[in-house]
Amino acid sequence: MKERLFLVDGTAFAYRAFFAIRAGLTDTSGRPTNAVYGFSRVLLKLLREQEPSHVAVVFDAPGKTFRNDLYPEYKANREATPDELIEQFPMMDAVVEALDLPLLRVAGVEADDVMGTLARRAEEAGMEAVLVTGDKDFLQLVSEHVSVYDPSKGDAGTWCGPDAVVERFGVGPAGVIDALGLMGDTADNVPGVRGVGEKTAKKLLATYGSLDGIYEHIDEIKGKLREKLEQDHELALLSRKLVTIDTDVALDVDVEDCRREKVDKGRLAEVFAALDFRSLLEESLPETDTHEELHYTLVLTEDQLQAAIEEMRAAGEFAVDTETTSVDPMRAELVGISFSCKPMHAYYIPVGHQHEALFRKENPDDLFPLEIIEPLARDRALALIRPLLEDAAIGKVGHNIKYDKIVFERAGVHLRGIAMDTMVASYLTDPSRLRHNLGEVSLQYLKRKMIPISDLIGKGSKAITFDNVPVDRACEYACEDADVTWRLDEVFQDMLRERGLDRLFAEVELPLIDVLARMEMVGIAIDREVFERLRHVVTGRLQDIEADIHEAAGERFQINSPKQLQAILFDKLGLPPKRKTKTGYSTDVEVLEELAREHPLPGMVLEYRMLDKLRGTYIEALPKLVHPETGRIHTSFNQAVAATGRLSSSNPNLQNIPVRNEIGRQIREGFVPGIENYRLISADYSQIELRILAHLSGDEGLRRAFDADADIHRETAAQIFGVQPEAVTGDMRRQAKAVNFGVVYGISPFGLAKNLGTSMGQAARFIDGYFERYPRVKTFMDSTIEQARNEGYVTTLLNRRRYVPEIDSANQTTRKAAERAAINTPVQGTAADVIKLAMVRLDVALQDTQARLLLQVHDELIVECPADQANEVAAMMTQIMEAAIELDVPLKVDVGIGMNWAQIH
Repeated sequence: MKERLFLVDGTAFAYRAFFAIRAGLTDTSGRPTNAVYGFSRVLLKLLREQEPSHVAVVFDAPGKTFRNDLYPEYKANREATPDELIEQFPMMDAVVEALDLPLLRVAGVEADDVMGTLARRAEEAGMEAVLVTGDKDFLQLVSEHVSVYDPSKGDAGTWCGPDAVVERFGVGPAGVIDALGLMGDTADNVPGVRGVGEKTAKKLLATYGSLDGIYEHIDEIKGKLREKLEQDHELALLSRKLVTIDTDVALDVDVEDCRREKVDKGRLAEVFAALDFRSLLEESLPETDTHEELHYTLVLTEDQLQAAIEEMRAAGEFAVDTETTSVDPMRAELVGISFSCKPMHAYYIPVGHQHEALFRKENPDDLFPLEIIEPLARDRALALIRPLLEDAAIGKVGHNIKYDKIVFERAGVHLRGIAMDTMVASYLTDPSRLRHNLGEVSLQYLKRKMIPISDLIGKGSKAITFDNVPVDRACEYACEDADVTWRLDEVFQDMLRERGLDRLFAEVELPLIDVLARMEMVGIAIDREVFERLRHVVTGRLQDIEADIHEAAGERFQINSPKQLQAILFDKLGLPPKRKTKTGYSTDVEVLEELAREHPLPGMVLEYRMLDKLRGTYIEALPKLVHPETGRIHTSFNQAVAATGRLSSSNPNLQNIPVRNEIGRQIREGFVPGIENYRLISADYSQIELRILAHLSGDEGLRRAFDADADIHRETAAQIFGVQPEAVTGDMRRQAKAVNFGVVYGISPFGLAKNLGTSMGQAARFIDGYFERYPRVKTFMDSTIEQARNEGYVTTLLNRRRYVPEIDSANQTTRKAAERAAINTPVQGTAADVIKLAMVRLDVALQDTQARLLLQVHDELIVECPADQANEVAAMMTQIMEAAIELDVPLKVDVGIGMNWAQIH
């Protein structure tokens, strides 16, 4: 194949990517990266699919060019390059340099001229030249050996050769400058002939052959067109000069300097890791260690297992991982266990593979013979491993080790001595990161691409369970998990220490793993009859609302169809659209709430959606999630999700049941003690975030109110409405409550006005009144934002960090969101730390009782205990929770005891 030089129009693709990708991508420092990401994808696609022998990437140099001397108005109508794009050009340079490609910028000329010069030199050298761009100006350079390629159009991109040029302009490549001279170019402010577009230019050139030919036969052209041509003759000639690409630019590089060299994938991976481009990082990684460099051992005999156990015991600490049949630890069956205490060394002990998976081919190319693998019996293997795993003096390292602990517990092994969870450590060191799974963390910190589970079990409906994976393949996968986890242990030990997070990790997050595992295993009971009764009630109510909606609309339609609802609201009823989307006009909650003030139908739709969601998410779903063995529902508490440090709940989410409507209360009635003569106890921190704000800000007004156990919302209402506390109405208190909690979240007058349904002016007065009453809160907020700007992060009282790199963003919306996060995190994050501390201490205290911690819902803990111990346990919960941390104002806990969750509120 003839050698090909690909010349990439870097500036054009940078702009295209910047405006095409508006997802708010940023790197770990908060710099925008949307243009870099799109540019990088185009470049990598080009190199992968076209495999060029020579490549160069060309950008416009800053400053004026010879075209500005010809015509000062050249490109004068262009808007200034956005600051967020300018910021990304050095990052694009880094990507190009990491790919070891020539990066060209030549002062005084445009990228077009540099590309044109190199294309002609390549052609003269007997090579093919490909101009990678979407700019039509380059079509003038097309020849039998020069083509234009746009990789962004269609899956395979689009190619333009001489025939395509003739089809578009009616003339060959040499005539393109004539066509452009006639048409002009509004993007570059090239004037052309006024009133002549592409169709007219094509027709004229097809008739007269060239721009000069047109003017030589101007007498043959009639009417207005002739007048325009004559009037703008000089502009046409000038425009042709402006669009003519200079193919004789003096360059320091030549074609042979553009020959592709072998890419240093390690260097490229470092660049993509710094930019936080996980998918591109994975694509760019060099091949991982070969099998010969790894010592991954399949343990099949008792002697082998004893030796592995002794090695772990002698090390004093080791990584452990389980392979199972399910991602739900309460339903998973143990298939295998892996250990590692030395980099690139690991052991896999199969204990639950199906018989069909216990074969290994001696020669992969032969159908026969097959070697039968005979592992240790499950019970014998676990009997040997149990003393090691239950020895608290030997440290255990895991990634999401809570999962492994529950799996082991259900297999009769009590995992003790948890010393490190690399998932939790990853979260603690970088809480804003979206994912902390082992593969992602390995990419980020070890630059190692791991074997994806889909390679072993497949995907979708055809996926198999791990017990059906051939045991020798399972060994490689499982050993890698343990090996990588062991390597990450050292990485995170150092990071936690360097960032002052080691104490928070050791005293809060690590012991919390055991607490959450116990809570998940205990689960919570429900009364199926309550849910069945509620299902009938809600279904009937939905039918009634559906009939009311159709009556109000004057016709039947699918209520859950956005398209059909749009037609009813905006076309038939004539309600004013509020916000346009890609598929029409928005019908989201905010829009319907606004429209509900003008017509009853949107309010009905809101109620219908709410009830339909509650029916599907809780009323019908929860009874189906009752575990067949325990008779309870087992949620998962996620320790590595919320950036503020709060726990979240999933499968099912029991933290999101509405508390302020009647249906939510009735759903809570269905959560009951699972043992006869037991009760549920709820202990809920009262206004903990406002109390923490009082401590952090040092505001005397707030402190006095809490010291006096005053109603803080009534006190605030009295201030902002200018009345005595006893004159505060319920509505005033409601609005003051919104101000109190809104301030904690850094709310703006616009946001508060929206929440209260009032004017921005009134909301601004409320906020001003609040800061007059509590001036040091404003000082605290300002100083917190300043700290975030200076240090790049904010901290809680227990030194939990949250990085806010977007605090210096040039985009005002992004910057304001970062400021709100900076204000809120020390408050909400400290509240998260406090309840976690309380959970750890309460769990210890409950060990000597029959009470069990079941749920954590934001600032509330729910315990199940014998009825005759309920008062004693409630008092203990109050004492422990109120003493969890020492603040300048007292913590207060509200406690309730009852036969169901609703009754204890």
